[in-house]
Amino acid sequence: LAQADPRRGSRPQRGTLAPICGSMSVLAMAGPKLMCDPSANFYGMMGVTFAIVFANLGAAYGTAKSGVGISSMGVMRPDMVVRSIIPVVMAGVLGIYGLITAVIINGKVTSAGAGYSQFAGYAHLSAGITVGLSSLAAGLAIGVVGDAGVRANSQEPKLFVGMILILIFAEALGLYGLIVGLVVASTADGKGADLCKPWM
Repeated sequence: LAQADPRRGSRPQRGTLAPICGSMSVLAMAGPKLMCDPSANFYGMMGVTFAIVFANLGAAYGTAKSGVGISSMGVMRPDMVVRSIIPVVMAGVLGIYGLITAVIINGKVTSAGAGYSQFAGYAHLSAGITVGLSSLAAGLAIGVVGDAGVRANSQEPKLFVGMILILIFAEALGLYGLIVGLVVASTADGKGADLCKPWM
């Protein structure tokens, strides 16, 4: 412990804790590695769950919301139903984003006996949340735009190109999350290697 300076009251001298902290860090670095925590697998599997569940929620909302607009529009203009099915297709792609991410993360989650660290678990959790919530946001946007767009397109066909452009940018939100999630999930093994020893 730091000794108090009698000339300066009870406050310890400045800089006396630095050698102690430095020696403690050296001892921590020289000590044996800790065993991998089995709870890291929970976070990895939660990443799988978040990816597929939230992506499917976005896809379901986008499909249902756009389908309501298509059904309402199809009563008056049945010839434009097939042309207006694009929002439903784009919403369904969001579920594929979550499926791809969930399969990749599940393939990288190993047991604690194989050296699966908490760093890898947290990375896979963040990847799943990133893809899932991005796809959910994209599904909300596609659903709202698709519902209003197909109704307006049935009355004014010139709005079709504008509706498609809006849907493309809404779909890009889920694509951004997919790219980031795949990068995080694929690099977690290399960055989290040798952080702990396998669980015995």
